[in-house]
Amino acid sequence: MDVQSVAQTVILIVFGTIALALVGIFLGLLYKGIDRKLAAHMQGRIGPPIVQPFRDIRKLFTKENIVPENAIPWVFNLAPLIGLVGAISILIYLPIVPQLDGGFAPLISVGGDLILILYLLMIPSLAMVIGGFSSGSPYATVGAQREMTTMMAYEFPLAIIIITIVWKLSVLTDEAGTMIVSNPFALSSIAGTPIWGVVSIFGFIGCAILLLVLLIVTPAELSKIPFDSPEAETEIAGGLLTEYSGRNLGMFYLTDAVKTIVMGSLIVAIFFPYNLSPLLGITSYPAMIIDIIFFLVKLFLVILFSVTLIRVAIARLKIDQIVYTYWIPLTLMSLVGLILIMWDGQFGLPTISSLLGF
Repeated sequence: MDVQSVAQTVILIVFGTIALALVGIFLGLLYKGIDRKLAAHMQGRIGPPIVQPFRDIRKLFTKENIVPENAIPWVFNLAPLIGLVGAISILIYLPIVPQLDGGFAPLISVGGDLILILYLLMIPSLAMVIGGFSSGSPYATVGAQREMTTMMAYEFPLAIIIITIVWKLSVLTDEAGTMIVSNPFALSSIAGTPIWGVVSIFGFIGCAILLLVLLIVTPAELSKIPFDSPEAETEIAGGLLTEYSGRNLGMFYLTDAVKTIVMGSLIVAIFFPYNLSPLLGITSYPAMIIDIIFFLVKLFLVILFSVTLIRVAIARLKIDQIVYTYWIPLTLMSLVGLILIMWDGQFGLPTISSLLGF
């Protein structure tokens, strides 16, 4: 690769990352506004306008940034930035960049980007933990301890889900015995081979169970009710974010918005990577526009079921209840899904795609 090609690649990645960051922030704030409006209507309230998150961010970034007297200033101020950068970094590896011929691809694709994404998902939560410990507040310290406990609780079922999907795709072979998916740990490969079409009825039920577990893991990743004990305002006055204000609080707010898009896009890429343009037989710019609209609809539905409906229907759980929920019922459910997918193909049943004629 010559110098000119390297320069073009670097420029593409830099400007692509900036564009993804802006789009992720905009969509994250927009979906937060829609989420708050829908939740209010479900509870019989009017609720704030959809643009309220944009107003909140504008106000936060104009407010004074206060650092507590007992805090470690450089750690306290650096934690929100690390969290935001970590959340934006995940967008680079998700297949959300629209293509001219239809479909989506990641800005950067590496061999094991799914494993990398799992590690990057921990950075925003760890940034909040570090920020909470560095603030010197007893409320934030309790919140940080709860956040670490919650992370340890939901990581186990999340890991089972990812390993199960990757394993199933890794054992797929054609008539000649060649692997159908050459790199199952790449999200682009997973999106290119939808899991629903390569399983029979047992695998279909297993995938449905894994999808349900992942939808319940999502609010814990985002610290939403009922899994928001690290920030419980009525118990620990905001917990991790008690001492944060101004632009630092604004960056944590943006981190939450971007991470919402990240989790929704991850679920879409793994379980719903379908596009409308191939079905409609269109190409070029019309295909790109239709696929973008369809992607946004899928993203909205995922956020609706994994965030809005759950937090409206269920009250906040105590930290011991959160740990029990993820370690016992949800872990067992994910293991049942794993076993069903392992059984899939052992009884010679036709796959879902062949039954549907695809």
